[in-house]
Amino acid sequence: MSRRSRQAVLAPSVPPRTVDAVQQLGFDAMPTKLIKVTPAKLATWADCPRRYRMAYLDRPTPPRGGAFAHNTLGAVVHNALRALFDQPPARRTPAAAAALVGTHWVGEGFADDRQAARFRELAAGWVSDYVAEHLPDAAVTEPVGLERWVSAPVGTIVAEGRVDRIDLRGDELVIVDYKTGRHVLSTDDARGSQALALYAVAARRTLRKPCYRVELHHLPSGTVASWEHTEESLARHRGRAEESAADIQLAVDTLAAGGDPDVLFPANPGRQCSWCDFRRSCPAGQAAGPAAKPWELLERRG
Repeated sequence: MSRRSRQAVLAPSVPPRTVDAVQQLGFDAMPTKLIKVTPAKLATWADCPRRYRMAYLDRPTPPRGGAFAHNTLGAVVHNALRALFDQPPARRTPAAAAALVGTHWVGEGFADDRQAARFRELAAGWVSDYVAEHLPDAAVTEPVGLERWVSAPVGTIVAEGRVDRIDLRGDELVIVDYKTGRHVLSTDDARGSQALALYAVAARRTLRKPCYRVELHHLPSGTVASWEHTEESLARHRGRAEESAADIQLAVDTLAAGGDPDVLFPANPGRQCSWCDFRRSCPAGQAAGPAAKPWELLERRG
């Protein structure tokens, strides 16, 4: 592969200095082995290559920061909904869902007990309303996957990950992803989600059923944003994932061969540095701005 072709393949995910480092170390071809990727890994790489290195490569792993309340809130809601499906269908009531929020409640990251209590009440209301309006009718269908790990070799990657819920509607699978963020989600969010597309690709291989529909279930607003993929749209998402995976693997291989970690995995300073888990180990992130308070991303909720 020529210098220009290699730069075209690597940019913009890997900076030009990375290309030079790769050439100096004699890597003349992209890796041919299948590369395992998850949506979380791909998102971390796109967000900040240095954060990717700290999270997945550095050993020992640099110390992480404390819990953030918005992550705690999301985990509680996910756990409550997961536990609800362990109940017989007749007991999957709005009241039972709200009670499960209390059962799974964790107060980490909140400003104080008063704030935690307020969001505990909000979360109970979210899941109660969700169950009343959107829970699948058990007489018609039961989820075929809850927190289900799916995996499939496709092209040059193995796409895998854990899906919140997989429904079987008629003869087709539907990917369901719960969201608890501040912003209401749209059809464009569902269509553009690489994570949902990769889940669809992996789920149909794992469960041997067609899978094209993906849904984002936004608990705070009680809305569902959906998209019906085609083979072409799934292929586009897969292609972008393959490109990112190749960039990651090339950087990893070059690092193993003695490459400079700061060149291969550069920091990407920005607003996200304020709540990065590895902020304390990253001078560039610290210089980007002040650290966020653990409850800061809850503002303007409720």
